[in-house]
Amino acid sequence: MMNLMMFAQSAANTGSCTGGCPTHAIAALAGALVVGGLIGFACGRWSVRTPCACAGKNAKRERPAREPRAAAQPRQPIPAGSVEIYVGNLSYDLTEDQLRREFEAFGTVGSARVVTDKSGTRSKGFGFVVMPNRPEAEKAIAGMSEKEVLGRKMRVNEARNTLKENEA
Repeated sequence: MMNLMMFAQSAANTGSCTGGCPTHAIAALAGALVVGGLIGFACGRWSVRTPCACAGKNAKRERPAREPRAAAQPRQPIPAGSVEIYVGNLSYDLTEDQLRREFEAFGTVGSARVVTDKSGTRSKGFGFVVMPNRPEAEKAIAGMSEKEVLGRKMRVNEARNTLKENEA
């Protein structure tokens, strides 16, 4: 900055005016700023192409490699005549075996599954139970709805979008 001011002062003194004209000094200062800006821009552009000493600090950090996801299990169709039951608001600690035991009090359970996240480690808080006998399934829906299991009241109803065996 000091060099720029000295340049402007010398430019003002060498002009056609005597005694250092402020108009010429301002014009010289503006010209110096423009030239300095262009040089700074050019140097800034070059520093991107050629790394400098501080490139290590400003370099982008590489992310660690992600582990490949486990292949998603295709959804199995339920047997014809069976009822698929949606069970929501489950405790994250509830296992499939515990879910099966809760519903076995009302009749035969074909399968019970708790839906987990993509890594397969944490429950999403809902699951499905398949019961082959409709009257038993309806009793289970009525009996398990709003029942508290592991500190949470379950929401139970017949699943809406089921994949039946004869449709597959």
